[in-house]
Amino acid sequence: MPVVHRRDVRAAVKGATALLLLGGLPLSSPVAQQAPALVIRPLAEKRLTELPSGPLFWRIETFPSLGEARAAEGPTALVVEAAGRVWLFTLGPAGVVSEGGGKLAEVGPIPLVEAPQYLLRINQASGPPGSVTPVHTHPGSEAFYVLAGETTQRTSHGAVRVAAGSAIAGHGADMPMEVSSSGSTDLLSLVMFVVDATKPFSSSASIR
Repeated sequence: MPVVHRRDVRAAVKGATALLLLGGLPLSSPVAQQAPALVIRPLAEKRLTELPSGPLFWRIETFPSLGEARAAEGPTALVVEAAGRVWLFTLGPAGVVSEGGGKLAEVGPIPLVEAPQYLLRINQASGPPGSVTPVHTHPGSEAFYVLAGETTQRTSHGAVRVAAGSAIAGHGADMPMEVSSSGSTDLLSLVMFVVDATKPFSSSASIR
């Protein structure tokens, strides 16, 4: 009977493991299909006890400097620095322009929620193609403005794809959704929220 040395056993195991990883593991395996997580970074937020009346839109503008953006910031606006630029996001009526700003988009009307206190927040979402969030809900609305790549918002109503330079107002409160980087290049987007500040900002959910 041949003698099998310990190092030979280790080599055999290593070879079998490589075979499983390279050729023996089905492509439908959850391990093979597991997608990276989309990276979410909060940039700014503000709490309010009331919102302006009438239909509301997110106005997206850029400014030459942080000081100029701060000077134009109203009670329902948020200033952020992202992607090498200074941004002013203002929740208000349509058709308004801030002095000194360059208007890029107007997103809305935004689905609103009745709440004793409101949270306005701007997040940055980024990730390589295929990265995705868990299915979740927010106690309010989530709007998107894509700077690079492409994002897809999937809900029970279907999937909406948003390319660079475009925006969507999103759905209302408690809508289960999954957000992904669906283009061929890395995603970079700015995400605008109006939610009930007395409830958890995000909750796990499932799409039916």
